[in-house]
Amino acid sequence: MIPVLIVDDEMHGRDILVEYLSGHPQLRIVGVCADGFEAMKAIRDLQPELLFLDVQMPRINGFELLELLESPPAVIFTTAYDSFALRAFEANAIDYLLKPFSKERFDQAVDKWLSQRSFRQQSVDMKSFEDDRVPERVVLKSGHHIHVIPISDIQCIEAADDYVKIHCAAGVFLKKRTMARFAEQLEGPRFVRVHRSWLIAVSALQRINVRDRDGYEATLINGLTIPVSRQGYAKLKDALDL
Repeated sequence: MIPVLIVDDEMHGRDILVEYLSGHPQLRIVGVCADGFEAMKAIRDLQPELLFLDVQMPRINGFELLELLESPPAVIFTTAYDSFALRAFEANAIDYLLKPFSKERFDQAVDKWLSQRSFRQQSVDMKSFEDDRVPERVVLKSGHHIHVIPISDIQCIEAADDYVKIHCAAGVFLKKRTMARFAEQLEGPRFVRVHRSWLIAVSALQRINVRDRDGYEATLINGLTIPVSRQGYAKLKDALDL
């Protein structure tokens, strides 16, 4: 059985989770905590795989708890506040349940995590070939909408001062993060920083042309033509095994 921990400062919230979890016999509740400090000890002692975590709690909140954990378990947030959704997904939360949530919505979140868990177990032999620093997705806010963009959907990233423009099939999105940060996380076999202002997905490359004596240019499947420095060209050749 899979160990699960509940963390919620409201008794009613804890009782609802206990009730809903009774419909998932493969999950075993190993502890029920009323605050973050109690949860820290329980996580250390009980080693749960999944955490149902409230956000607003006395002493320390849910996000502060996660920051204090060296290797936090998977998290499904349960909260009455919708304003924390973006931060929750940036913390790689499995899901964000807004109170009061139905059993159907709860089951959907649990099934989502179980599917991800099963996939990770099936892929364990491939894990050694992956870089743990590489995120699975980029979360950003555009107006009143939150977008979750899988890394595999990104075609290129363009520097824009303290921001970057993320180009993907769904459009172009602005994210407040530097190019240096993205290059540190993504550059490798799948992404190449071909220019100080451009990071491209190798899978999105259509062709490379000689621009002049000082450099090259790359055309992507989305039609963009991007400058490629000499150093960037050398990186592309390595990535393409040319």
